[in-house]
Amino acid sequence: MPSSDYDSASLPDLLPLYYRRLFPFSQYYRWLNYGGVQKNYFQNREFSFTLKDDIYVRYQSFTTQNELEKEMQKMNPYKIDIGAVYSHRPSQHNTVKSGTFQALEKELVFDIDMTDYDDVRSCCSAADICSKCWTLMTIAIRILDRALRDDFGFQHLLWVYSGRRGVHCWVCDEAARKLSVAARSAVAEYLSLVKGGEETMKKVSLSDPIHPFIRESLLVVEQYFPRYGLQEQDILGRKESVDKVLGLVPEDVRKDLQQDFQNERKPEVRWKLIRDHATKKKAAGKKGHHFDKEIMLQYCYPRLDVNVSKGVNHLLKSPFSVHPKTGRISVPIDLKELDRFDPFAVPTISLICEELDRPRIGEEEEKAEDDKDKENEKDAAERRKIRDYKRTSLAKYVKCFDQFLDGIAQSRKGELLRKSDLQKDF
Repeated sequence: MPSSDYDSASLPDLLPLYYRRLFPFSQYYRWLNYGGVQKNYFQNREFSFTLKDDIYVRYQSFTTQNELEKEMQKMNPYKIDIGAVYSHRPSQHNTVKSGTFQALEKELVFDIDMTDYDDVRSCCSAADICSKCWTLMTIAIRILDRALRDDFGFQHLLWVYSGRRGVHCWVCDEAARKLSVAARSAVAEYLSLVKGGEETMKKVSLSDPIHPFIRESLLVVEQYFPRYGLQEQDILGRKESVDKVLGLVPEDVRKDLQQDFQNERKPEVRWKLIRDHATKKKAAGKKGHHFDKEIMLQYCYPRLDVNVSKGVNHLLKSPFSVHPKTGRISVPIDLKELDRFDPFAVPTISLICEELDRPRIGEEEEKAEDDKDKENEKDAAERRKIRDYKRTSLAKYVKCFDQFLDGIAQSRKGELLRKSDLQKDF
């Protein structure tokens, strides 16, 4: 099967191989166990599986990594979702007295989906994406990552490609996991700027003074807007797009710009005319002079599904889940490589399963090592699995996940040291 070709009909054959030899269970458990600091943290976590023919199984929970592995290898889920840490084991939720089964904690999560940008992208629509509109996801990650770190002080952010048309963020700091619904809503509202549904023409309104968070976000947008908005989306080229942009400027300015645009066709020059009018309006001390900034934000600012972020018990697709429609693995995004991240280069399950079967240098030595390891079967299986994913395109994404987990472990260690030092002071 050619590496790029994915056929959804082959999924039932590929998933057993993926869960048996490639899924990074050890890192996965390490993540959701959070060092085992809190009793029953992993055991009380809800997992939900979508099986073949859209059979949906909620309230799955597991005692150990081994139990999770066995169950996933038995059920071969088409999709895995992760939910909250509950007061009791989710698998026993039916046996608990009514009203006592409560969602207690979960990572603060964000879901950004390209379909929410359909009114501002002309290259694609619905579930389709291309390299042009993927820039919107890059902008979203840049803006939200900075705000969550600098404005809220969070450190452990896992950004994940959904496998099709969007990105997810898992904020894994202990403080984030303990946030109430009200606090999650407050963070989501703080980060939301584009307001109004399809019928709302003007979705961003700025007033003086501009909030520092919006100023910082504008710095990011301004880096990408000329290429994304003016060249790739051509928002000041086609008449339909131009009318849409002019609908966002004050009426008195609109008439002047319509006149100016008669004589000027170049999008870059047209944009300069818009900015010049905004500067003039500001100099005259008139209200509504931020329309150039509002246009940039309306076309580029992240569009959050706030309901996903607000609920503690809201489920979100798991990293390393396979997208059944595209076959692509939901992989962590390395922010150091963000501008080079290509969703179309993310491996499909068919590719990585095919890579497993390719003969490799050093295979004989590995086989000899496996024979030696026969007496310690569990360790041998674990080592073999590590070697398996390392021979595929999945390796660099698992490495990125490992580095993220190392960061969490380091700060947990630092926190324990700090607490012990404080106790010594008394």
